[in-house]
Amino acid sequence: MAFVVSKTRGGTEWTPEFIEKIDAMTCIGCGRCYKVCPRDVFTLVDRSSVLEDSFDDDEDDDYDDDDEMMVMAVKDKLDCIGCKSCARVCPKNCQTHAPVAA
Repeated sequence: MAFVVSKTRGGTEWTPEFIEKIDAMTCIGCGRCYKVCPRDVFTLVDRSSVLEDSFDDDEDDDYDDDDEMMVMAVKDKLDCIGCKSCARVCPKNCQTHAPVAA
């Protein structure tokens, strides 16, 4: 499978890896990814709202209802340019990136 390939200013080829998701259980909501992102990819949300979407109604929740902290979430992954600046500044390594098929 061929992936999207870009070139640096000097002509060197590289494969950008685009944001896929953020692990809400790992994220501490520091906002570093938001600050370094050159695009409008991230937003701050309530952790419980992100986690509720990932559990079925029949399952026991694996999070504490008292843990109402704010965390980062992917707002518009189609706006990501694949620079991975967010991953370089994240102290918890909570982002998942992947190349995109050409």
